[in-house]
Amino acid sequence: MKKGEECIGVVVRTDFPNKGIVELEDRKIIVKNTVPGQKIRFRIAKLKQGKGEGTLLEVVEPAVNELPQPACPHFGICGGCVYQMLPYEEQLALKEKQVRALLAPVAGEYEFLGIKGSPKFAEYRNKMEFSFGDEVKGGELMLGLHKRGSFYDIVDVRNCTLVHPDFRKILVCVLEFCRERNLPYYHKMSHEGYLRHLLVRRAEKTGEILVNLVTTSQMSVDMQPLKERLLALPLNGSFAGIIHSINDGLADVVRSEETHLLYGKEYFYEEILGLRFKISIYSFFQTNSLGAEVLYSQARDFIGMGSRKVVFDLYSGTGTIAQLMAPAAEKVIGVEIIEEAVEAAKENAAGNGLTNCDFIAGDVLKVLDTIEEKPEYIILDPPRDGIHPKALQKIIAYGVDRMVYISCKPTSLARDLEVLTAGGYKVEKVACVDMFPQTAQVETVCLLKKEGM
Repeated sequence: MKKGEECIGVVVRTDFPNKGIVELEDRKIIVKNTVPGQKIRFRIAKLKQGKGEGTLLEVVEPAVNELPQPACPHFGICGGCVYQMLPYEEQLALKEKQVRALLAPVAGEYEFLGIKGSPKFAEYRNKMEFSFGDEVKGGELMLGLHKRGSFYDIVDVRNCTLVHPDFRKILVCVLEFCRERNLPYYHKMSHEGYLRHLLVRRAEKTGEILVNLVTTSQMSVDMQPLKERLLALPLNGSFAGIIHSINDGLADVVRSEETHLLYGKEYFYEEILGLRFKISIYSFFQTNSLGAEVLYSQARDFIGMGSRKVVFDLYSGTGTIAQLMAPAAEKVIGVEIIEEAVEAAKENAAGNGLTNCDFIAGDVLKVLDTIEEKPEYIILDPPRDGIHPKALQKIIAYGVDRMVYISCKPTSLARDLEVLTAGGYKVEKVACVDMFPQTAQVETVCLLKKEGM
């Protein structure tokens, strides 16, 4: 076996995230975008002692549990989904197995409560960031998602099954408007061009929609005709706001340096477990509203609703968990590094009539040194990379009886649990929640108990 060689093998398992394992010549070769049971043809890309990486060329024989035809016509071309070839129950079983394998070496004995599926496994996303570009160099203008494995090529995903039909109608409307006017997209290398991104958000409960077209300032285009065309669309929901943002930054991220409100307002409202949340175009919010209710209900079950004095909600985002805990606590203190999220949390708490929530903007590692109160309970909901090792030690030092850790990346969770268990905590219960059907991602909720308590 050598680099560049084509091989055929059977995928024996799929590790998180989406790493198919083929065993050949005493080596374990990782081939992404595969599932157990597939017989595949692949090209060796890297080789190391006892392991390697391969690039998928063809599925020679499908797995016995594969669907005859994935629901989305873009599957396999677009990089958004990886497991659409599997029935949803099989996706859940695969993710559960991956999480349990990661926790086995670090979590000891614990009660596993299984994996809870999303109430909707299609058309569940409440937010999509579409990019402008072309599918082939010099080709027709496209608006959609990146082609699988490509940084540049864009696939027109007008039939995407992850979003509500309203998203698809808006995407087609904006793309046709831009094509009719021969508007150029922004080239990442030359930094020339006009069109960058289209951000669409739609509240699951209220049906309110926000649209934000992001361009550079390199052209001046009258957006009023686009606004009128959007407002005339036969949508199931209704527009809360239509926005045109200017971004001349070099980074390929959705942000605004200058905002023009074309219609309505710059926010809408969503409801989660009886609470109302104001969400702006750039606010952080869970992308699966109904799935978030399942996730937060599971976290609330672990936390319990017994009376507590002070609760810390670390990495609190827009304060959803903090507000759910507020009725059972004298005080809830949320810490979040993104200032806009903190302001949104304060506003949402006030709107929900909660007066015992205090939200602080800053890095958890530094902010913990400034808080005088001592927590009786700690909730952890960190970003994908997990918790800073020094922050973990400060959290452990509080010595609270129990903690709940909500993780969006099980590899980071496993790493942090190793530190927490070494610091005297035992994993008591674990549950998974599938917030992202058809993709490789999964949420995990852990209840930790102080040893000897």
